[in-house]
Amino acid sequence: MKRIVLFENIHPSAREVFEAAGFTDIVTHKSALTGEALVAAMEGASAVGIRSRTQFDQAVLSAASSVKVVGCFCIGTNQVDLNFAAETGVPVFNAPFSNTRSVAELVLGEAILLLRRIPEKNARVHQGFWDKSAEGAYEIRGKTLGIVGYGNIGSQVGTLAEALGMRVLFHDVESKLPLSNAKSCPSLKRLLEQSDVVTLHVPGGATTEDIMNSTTLAQMKPGAVLINASRGSVVDIDALHESLSSGHLAGAALDVFPSEPKGVNEPLASPLIGMTNVLLTPHIGGSTQESQENIGREVAEKLVLFLRSGATKGAVNFPEVPYLQPSGETRILHVHKNVPGTMAALSNIIAESGLNIVGQQLQTRGQFGYAITDVDGEVSGVLLDKLRNHPGTVRCDRV
Repeated sequence: MKRIVLFENIHPSAREVFEAAGFTDIVTHKSALTGEALVAAMEGASAVGIRSRTQFDQAVLSAASSVKVVGCFCIGTNQVDLNFAAETGVPVFNAPFSNTRSVAELVLGEAILLLRRIPEKNARVHQGFWDKSAEGAYEIRGKTLGIVGYGNIGSQVGTLAEALGMRVLFHDVESKLPLSNAKSCPSLKRLLEQSDVVTLHVPGGATTEDIMNSTTLAQMKPGAVLINASRGSVVDIDALHESLSSGHLAGAALDVFPSEPKGVNEPLASPLIGMTNVLLTPHIGGSTQESQENIGREVAEKLVLFLRSGATKGAVNFPEVPYLQPSGETRILHVHKNVPGTMAALSNIIAESGLNIVGQQLQTRGQFGYAITDVDGEVSGVLLDKLRNHPGTVRCDRV
């Protein structure tokens, strides 16, 4: 029986999917673990589910030798050493679609609140003032929304924004098909100059680090607002603080930060604390009951499909082999170095054991290849050992 270990209070919908598929050895942990405690908790696990706080670095992956697949029950996968996971034959899955609506709704809600100066008005009422002035308060209808990063979330933000009467521009490093009446803006500078609201939906990494800095913030339309619900590293916080303090920008909303607290009782350290024209939320863009339930099902279904059939469609670090109905008695999953002769050697070893190959799929990605091979008989431990001991083999299992 394959053991599944889940960390960080993953939604019960994941357990429902696993149990419906016949996987009943499921261990859950409410929080993230580290070091030896994390390794000990994964003992004997075939599949592991994590969220954003559990760090799967090289040391953890090396120690967790039984783990065959990792599921990130979130969008981001920065918490996993994806390259090393691939080198050890471990595919990693995530949930790129399940919380798009939750993030999109938060972004548009924040845009409305900032344009109406609601954070400031709310604070004033709590402080004992009854300021009914309309100065600086605007409707969202007729305003221009600039979307930086037009992927799953960015495009949905644009579609919903149009329903509110906004004009939508987007900028992306890749060519993207516009949805509805959105228009592509080849220049980030041009988008910033025209937008009343700028929202960021880009991945993390060196290419996007501090893309909103003193130069690009100065290019934004005076009185505009900035929203970041993507990655904390993409905004220079000190430069944003200066832009807000000077009055160049009217407001900002941030859900992610360069350095985030580790627990509920740790305060956020930021120069933006206390600014009444800034909305600060604790990385909750995708934290709705609906999105967490959807994420639980989406990732669990991918893990079940892999454990049952070896399918890797949707893996973020691995050759993608789609699901195919088994055509033999046993299925061999073979991860290998992408070098000439490896597949021929795999076939020869199987043939020498007296088994016939009745179906086979192969995909490569970079320096690794992944073959799913169906054979007409039972695969013995001796055959598995021969396949595993071949110099080109990275990992070999049977299902």
